Amino acid sequence: MKVYIVSLAAGILVGIIYALLQVRSPAPPAVALIGLLGMLIGEQVVPPVKRMLAGEPVSVAWFRSECVPKITGTPAPTLVAARTEAEASPDQPPPAAR
Repeated sequence: MKVYIVSLAAGILVGIIYALLQVRSPAPPAVALIGLLGMLIGEQVVPPVKRMLAGEPVSVAWFRSECVPKITGTPAPTLVAARTEAEASPDQPPPAAR
């Protein structure tokens, strides 16, 4: 539920910005999709920068395992493995509850 409230609040904030900039809403679909793509890219800039500032290496493998699932909406490999494990032994509690 929290995700929906945050999403609604972000939408309201963007609506206010649109009004202040006197941009018509809704934006044409192509413009809206490019804007959403920019938001996704912007979200993915922060983790590598934090990692670099901490002195940790940023590799293509790390990016694919950590960032790509967030961009594409696919579950991270560790979550897939945990779900597969939980399905294989239904008598065990889910990994998050262990």
